[in-house]
Amino acid sequence: MDLNQVTLETRNFNESLEFYKKLGLRLIVLSEGRYARFEMPSGSSTLSLHQAEEPAIGNTVLYFEVDDVERKFEELSASGIVFETPPTDEHWRWKEARFTDPAGNKLCLFHAGPDRRFPPWRLGE
Repeated sequence: MDLNQVTLETRNFNESLEFYKKLGLRLIVLSEGRYARFEMPSGSSTLSLHQAEEPAIGNTVLYFEVDDVERKFEELSASGIVFETPPTDEHWRWKEARFTDPAGNKLCLFHAGPDRRFPPWRLGE
């Protein structure tokens, strides 16, 4: 099994569309200003946006892994992305910076490397 896609609802479709393009995601589907799908710069998962009158925004966090959190943070900040936290070394051995999209969805720019799937505290099989 593989995670294929995550779909986010948004009230302001065009603002969200431009936000995710600014993040570096590649637009591959655009339908009537109500639906868009993006490919990630690496991997096979996709992210979709869907126009909704009353978006359901929850406590889910989308994590975008990059090799160099500081470099990507500076790049995105220079393009107008506002972060709530700067790159921080967390006690779970990840470096991360947190922000939100225009609809209020929680996002995290991070780097974990092998610790993402194989931390020292990983359960045995």
